[in-house]
Amino acid sequence: MSYFVTGATGFLGRFLIGNLLKRKGTIHVLVRRGSKDKFEALKERYPEAGERLVAVTGDLTKPKLGLSAEAQKQLTGKVRHFFHLAAIYDLSANAESQQAANIDGTRNAVELAETIRAGCFHHVSSIAAAGLYAGVFREDMFDEAENLEHAYFRTKHDSEGIVRKECKRPFRIYRPGMVVGHSQTGEIDKIDGPYYFFTLLKRLRQTLPPWVPTLGFEGGRINIVPVDFVVNAMDHIAHEKGLDGGCFHLTDPSPRRVGEVLNIFASAGHAPKMTMRIDARIFQFIPASIRGAIGMLPPVRRILNHTLKSLNIPADVLKFFNYPTRFDTRETERVLKGTGIRVPDLEDYAWRLWDYWERHLDPDLHVDRSLGSRVRDKVVLITGGSSGIGLATAKKVAAAGAKTLICARGLEDLEKAKAEIEAEHKGAQVFIYQADLSELASCDELVRKVLADHKGVDVLVNNAGRSIRRSIELSYDRFHDFERTMQLNYFGSLRLVMGLLPSMTERRRGHVINISSIGVLTNAPRFSAYVASKAALDAFSRCAASEFSDKNIHFTIVNMPLVKTPMIGPTKIYDNVPTLTPEEAGDMVVQAIIERPHRIATRLGIFAEMLHLMAPKVYQVVLNTAFQLFPDSAAAKGVKGGQDAPPSSEQVAFASLMRGVHW
Repeated sequence: MSYFVTGATGFLGRFLIGNLLKRKGTIHVLVRRGSKDKFEALKERYPEAGERLVAVTGDLTKPKLGLSAEAQKQLTGKVRHFFHLAAIYDLSANAESQQAANIDGTRNAVELAETIRAGCFHHVSSIAAAGLYAGVFREDMFDEAENLEHAYFRTKHDSEGIVRKECKRPFRIYRPGMVVGHSQTGEIDKIDGPYYFFTLLKRLRQTLPPWVPTLGFEGGRINIVPVDFVVNAMDHIAHEKGLDGGCFHLTDPSPRRVGEVLNIFASAGHAPKMTMRIDARIFQFIPASIRGAIGMLPPVRRILNHTLKSLNIPADVLKFFNYPTRFDTRETERVLKGTGIRVPDLEDYAWRLWDYWERHLDPDLHVDRSLGSRVRDKVVLITGGSSGIGLATAKKVAAAGAKTLICARGLEDLEKAKAEIEAEHKGAQVFIYQADLSELASCDELVRKVLADHKGVDVLVNNAGRSIRRSIELSYDRFHDFERTMQLNYFGSLRLVMGLLPSMTERRRGHVINISSIGVLTNAPRFSAYVASKAALDAFSRCAASEFSDKNIHFTIVNMPLVKTPMIGPTKIYDNVPTLTPEEAGDMVVQAIIERPHRIATRLGIFAEMLHLMAPKVYQVVLNTAFQLFPDSAAAKGVKGGQDAPPSSEQVAFASLMRGVHW
C-alpha cells in the first residue's frame, strides 16, 4: 500500500503522517523546493519512518502539482490513497492566496490523482463549506450552503465542489470543525479560532482576581475538535470499505456556545469568568444598515481597531460571533461506532491547550521587553538625576545603551553622578545639565540646550520634586510652602513637557514619565501641598495622553510609594518603617519605560483609591486616625533644635501595615 499526501508538513498533516506510519506502505509527501527543511523536520519527528517517507518535489499552484513527468510515471498505479490536506485554514488570509491554495490547489491535486490513477482521493474540506447556513447542515448537503461572501467560506465550498464535480477517481470528503491542539499534549502551531481570545483572558487575569465576576457576551455555538480526534477519525474512515463518495463531519455533536467556551478557557487560565453573559443576538433587532453605519463612524472604528489590535484579535473573527450552523454527524458516528474514537470533552483538555499556548504561542513571549529595546541609542532625560530615584534610574538606562541626560541644581553632584555611572558601566553615554527647575527661565534654557545638543528627547522622566510634611493648621501663615511646591513639582515639570512636546510631535514619537506619589491615591494628611502639586501633574498627564495618543506620544504616571531618599530624611519615623530603596523605585521607572502603561501604582495605592470612591466617610475615619497617630514633626512646628519623640509601637505597626504610604 502506498500513500500520497499534500500538506504533510502542516498541522493536520504532521499528525496524519504519524497515523499512516502505523500502517504498511510508502508515504510520498509533496514538498516545495524551498521547504525541504520542513520535510527534514518531519523525518526527525518520526525517526522510525526510515525510507518510508519520500519527498516529492512539486508546487500546489502548478498543474498536476508541478510534478515532473518522471515523478508522475513512478507514481502511476502505485498510490492507493491520495490525501489532499494542503490549503489555507485562516479567516484573515487575503482572497487571492485562498483562491490559489484552496481552489486552484484542489483542482491541480484532482488532476494529478487522475493522471497517476490513484485508488481513492481523500479531500480535507471544512465546516466552512456550509457558509453561514441557518440550521442543521447534514453530511449529504452541499448546494444548500448559504452566505458564502467571505473568501474563506467561498473557497472552501468551491474547492469541495471541484472534488464532487471533477474528480473521476473514487473520493471521500472530510469536514473538520474548528481544529485546536492535541487533547493530550496541547500541541498546535498557530493562533486561530478560540486562541484569538486567550490574550484577552490573560489580561483579565492580570487585572482581576479569578473570583471577581465579569460581564460578557454570549454568541452562537462553535464547533471545536482537537487535532488527534480529526486525524484518528480520518485515518479510520479512509481505510474502511464501501464509503466512497461519502462526506463526513468530523465535528462535536454537542457544541458549546461562545460564552461557555470562553469561560472554560478562563477557568483553565485562572482568569475571572463571565458570570453574566448578554446574548449578542439581541442586537439583531437593529437593522443591518444602521449597525453598519454605526460601525463606520470614525470614533467607533478607531476604538474597535485599537482594542482588537491590542488583543491580537482579527476583525473578521467578530463577524462569526453568532455562528448559526449546527452539523449533523450521524454517518460519521455510524462508521466510528465501536472504535473508541470520539470527541473528548473540552473541559477535560482545555488546560492543556492553554498551557501549550502560554508556553509557546503567547505573542508576549516574542516581544522584546528588555530595557535596551526601548532606550538603546535613544535620548533619555532624567530630572533630579544626581541622586536617589533619578540616579538609580540613570544607571539602569545608561547600562541599557541610552544617551543618558541627567539634570540637577548642583554641578558638583552632577559630575560625581556622571563619574559614578561611567565607572560602573564602561562606554556609558552620560551628559549633565545644571538647572533649577523651580525657575521657569532655567527650564527654558535646559530645553534649549538639550534640543541644540541632541535634536530631541525620546523619554523624559520628570523625577525632580519637593515634599513638605506639615498639617494645614500649621500652614496658615506659610502659603509660600504651597507656592514653591507647586512651582517645582508642577510648573517646572510642565514647562519641560511643553518645551519638548513640539519636537516629539514633529518626530511622531516620545514618552513622558511623570513621577507622582502614592499620596495622590491615598490622600494622606499633612501632605496637602505635596499631594496637590502631584495631583495637578497627574491631571495634566491624563489630559495630554488623550490629545497625543494618535501621535505616538505616551504619558505614564508613576504613583511612587515611600522611597528611602534624602527627601524623607527629616521625618525620623521613616527610619523605622518599610520603604523602597532607590534601586527598587528605579525598577518601577524601568517598567514604565518598557511597558508604557497609563499608570503604575502599588496594589495598596489602587485599593485606597477605590475605598475612597466607594466609602469616603469610612476612609476619612481611617485617615483621621492616622493623622492623630502621627503628629507634626518639631521642624514642621518651627521648633529649632527640637527633637521628635521616638516612634511608638502603634506608629510602627500602622506604618508597616500601610506599607509605602506617607504619614
